[in-house]
Amino acid sequence: MIPPGVKTFFAEWRVASLADLSVHFGVEPHAMRGMSEQWIRKAKFRKLLHGASCPSCCEACNSDELEIYEWLE
Repeated sequence: MIPPGVKTFFAEWRVASLADLSVHFGVEPHAMRGMSEQWIRKAKFRKLLHGASCPSCCEACNSDELEIYEWLE
């Protein structure tokens, strides 16, 4: 289950990294990833390709460790 307030969070940010979600909701990254995968299956989230959501290019976007999610509702 996604923590309460995730829809509000995405209403403001639209896209967020796994690290951002984990810190904001106080959930370990592996647990947040599992929650996110459930919502991907329910078509609430979508995982973006690396760097696809950045308005400007940066070194962090090229990292294989970075997972970026978008809320779809």
